[in-house]
Amino acid sequence: MFLAFKARARSALIAVCLSIQPMCLFAADDPSPTPEDPYLWLEDVTGEKALQWVRAQNAISTNQLESITGFQGLQNRLLDILNSRERIPQVAKHGAFYYNFWRDDKNTRGLWRRTTLEEYKKAAPAWETVLDLDQLATAEKENWVWEGYTILKPSNDRCLLHLSRGGADAAVIREFDLNSKQFVPDGFTLPEAKSDVAWRDRDTLYIGTDFGPGSLTSSGYPRIIKQWQRGTPLSQARTVFEGQPSDVAVGVSVEHDHGEVYEIVAREPTTFTDEVSVRRGEKWVRIEKPADAIVETFGKLLLLRLRSVWTVNNNTFPAGSLLAANFEDYLQGQRDFSVPFQPSARVSLSAMSETEHYLVLTELDNVHSRPWLLRLTGGQWERTPIQAPAFGSVGIQGIDPDDSDDYFMTETDFLTPSSLLLGVAGKPGAEKLKSLPSFFDTAGLEIQQFEAKSKDGTQVPYFQVGRKGLKLDGNNITLLTGYGGFEIPMLPGYNPAMGTAWLERGGIFVLANIRGGGEFGPQWHEAARKEHRQRAYDDFIAVAEDLIARGVTSPKRLGIEGRSNGGLLMGVMLTERPDLFGAIHCGSPLLDMRRYNKLLAGASWMDEYGDPDRPEDWAYIQKFSPYQNTRPDKQYPPILFTTSTRDDRVHPGHARKMAARLEEEGHQVLYYENTEGGHGTAANNKQSAFMNALAYTFLWSELSR
Repeated sequence: MFLAFKARARSALIAVCLSIQPMCLFAADDPSPTPEDPYLWLEDVTGEKALQWVRAQNAISTNQLESITGFQGLQNRLLDILNSRERIPQVAKHGAFYYNFWRDDKNTRGLWRRTTLEEYKKAAPAWETVLDLDQLATAEKENWVWEGYTILKPSNDRCLLHLSRGGADAAVIREFDLNSKQFVPDGFTLPEAKSDVAWRDRDTLYIGTDFGPGSLTSSGYPRIIKQWQRGTPLSQARTVFEGQPSDVAVGVSVEHDHGEVYEIVAREPTTFTDEVSVRRGEKWVRIEKPADAIVETFGKLLLLRLRSVWTVNNNTFPAGSLLAANFEDYLQGQRDFSVPFQPSARVSLSAMSETEHYLVLTELDNVHSRPWLLRLTGGQWERTPIQAPAFGSVGIQGIDPDDSDDYFMTETDFLTPSSLLLGVAGKPGAEKLKSLPSFFDTAGLEIQQFEAKSKDGTQVPYFQVGRKGLKLDGNNITLLTGYGGFEIPMLPGYNPAMGTAWLERGGIFVLANIRGGGEFGPQWHEAARKEHRQRAYDDFIAVAEDLIARGVTSPKRLGIEGRSNGGLLMGVMLTERPDLFGAIHCGSPLLDMRRYNKLLAGASWMDEYGDPDRPEDWAYIQKFSPYQNTRPDKQYPPILFTTSTRDDRVHPGHARKMAARLEEEGHQVLYYENTEGGHGTAANNKQSAFMNALAYTFLWSELSR
């Protein structure tokens, strides 16, 4: 199974589940030598003074943006797209059923439902409701938002439901019976926290949660894993593993993989390193490996995904390689590897899945998806390509790896509505099951790929989507976006909101594949980590300058957008190169890099950015930290900040304080904070449509002046 690994996955800003922190977040022991921050009071998330400021800012932004012609029409159209019953219902198979979570105009909070494969293949499947979240929220008078579930294997008849209040990462966990479709009376229940749970068996859980003082790491993750027996109080759960307070997290997983069962804990000293152990009897046996290598399994095989060069038994394997060995032999000290994947300069491993007999690898070749089927025969991996679109992205997921070679494959690009196909590994072709309708007009549009030379000479690829025969007069309204962090690649995809709000109106969309991401494997990420962080920003600047040099656009017509770590990118662009851009949308951002490690889960990201409390790290962080680099005498483009009060991942204080400081300095600023929605800023489709309409309306109105 592809653990990927629960503790490690939390480290990425767009996919983490971090542990809860108090909502009042002043740091009494702040060692910062810088002058006192006059806007510290805005870090008090639910303080009345701070919320009064938020309400005032929200009123200004909504009054200004909602009054712009076309806002309401755009919002309504985006909501129609989000509520469309023609969307592809993504499913996961458990037992005989295929489960899907669905929101639309009649099910605002959502339905958890299931069907059979026969029904799913139909244009209008018959669904059986498992849980109506709207009914549950009304009955319990709670603002429940779906956060997912943990299934009991191999029976598939019980699960642990994760329910969030208002969309925060913190969730309540409750045991649910999939046969009766009811919560289990006196079943396992955990109060609101950012917990980590795994079924050991039907009557036993592994849990990491907030057990009280000392049970969390300095990053706010669970530090202690306990074993909890059914019918006993949580207070009697037995500790089976402990990490260090200085760790990022300790995670736990129980994997049922082709008849093998692996009980695994991972202590994560830093964001990109972990110590992984497997349970043998009452002992945890550590898996010796490079600290930054990712552990996965495939039946009786141990898989190691390398993030750095590793020399072992006189063999040297490059960073980005995937190695395979017999799990038990490896534990006994043998180091006999086969190599399912080895990278090259422009080819990296993007994703993995499995079927009964095959590993499924999706490679990126110059940021183009290339999927392969791999089967181990006579100690060698036989590779068979799976057909993929030229400019698109492919996602492949084995449907029931223990019992079949069936897989789902999604195909998507910027202009082609996404499709879902059903394939069988080892057999040619795949059956198209579902396809999105064309939500926006793509007539006359094309996808192109270019490269820009960064400051140090590195060639940085980017995708450009716009009209064929584009007039290169510098007058095209253009939106440039990027991310550049945590080894997360930015790939082509069908985005109806962007297509409707931007491309259909004649705008150009550009996606930059800057360093810090995972487009070319771990080296591409390492090249812009910590003291090399500026390279990601230089790359983004290079793409912007290339668009201007080619005549695609000009500074007054070039807008940029980024969220989370991409929001930090936007803040850096504002303070470093305001001359290049006409408008900026900065969403759910990190901005105060002097204090980011003291706010919510910020400490867990020091392996990405550095530790601002270490003078040698602050020496380079302070050069790009947006909050410390605003200047009243500079000319900045208009900027819109968006965030959520319920974002317990990236503290809303970052955006609040930056907006307040820029406003004080006399710059043009708009700010909107949704009261729900967590890190994604929206708890339902209506909120999502509104937040997107705000951002696109702001950008278009500023760039078209």
